[in-house]
Amino acid sequence: MNSKPTRTLTQGFASCAYWARITKQSGGGYLVEFPDLPGCVTEGRTVRDALANAHEALSGWLFVALKHGDSIPVGRTRRQRGYHRVTPDLDVAVPLAILSARKRRGLTQVAVAKELGITQQAYRKFETPGRSNPTLKTLERIADVLGLELTLRAA
Repeated sequence: MNSKPTRTLTQGFASCAYWARITKQSGGGYLVEFPDLPGCVTEGRTVRDALANAHEALSGWLFVALKHGDSIPVGRTRRQRGYHRVTPDLDVAVPLAILSARKRRGLTQVAVAKELGITQQAYRKFETPGRSNPTLKTLERIADVLGLELTLRAA
């Protein structure tokens, strides 16, 4: 492992979380908005439904943004009433965490791929939702190159 200061990959996943504002609608049901993600909205009959739909909407929004190479804003912490922390699906969170870590280090995909001993095209899949399915061994190698520490915790 590197002797450099490390961030854990779980911190990378945590940075994938966004805060959703849930408000009761006058006609019934609940509206969900993600203030940090323009156009990411949904609704639900109950707060529970709204939160489930928020998870799906967040995952979909991030999936599309990653696939198109769009800039993804960092979610700001919100402590006000009515805000709920929502995390995306793991198949979106992992590529986003890898991409974020690489950009924080100022590395290109080519540079990381070279360190891993693979092609840039093979590495690009790790940053692409729906195509990223790295093994734990591969995640460990990526974490090492990006100066991260891979940790797993029981839920």
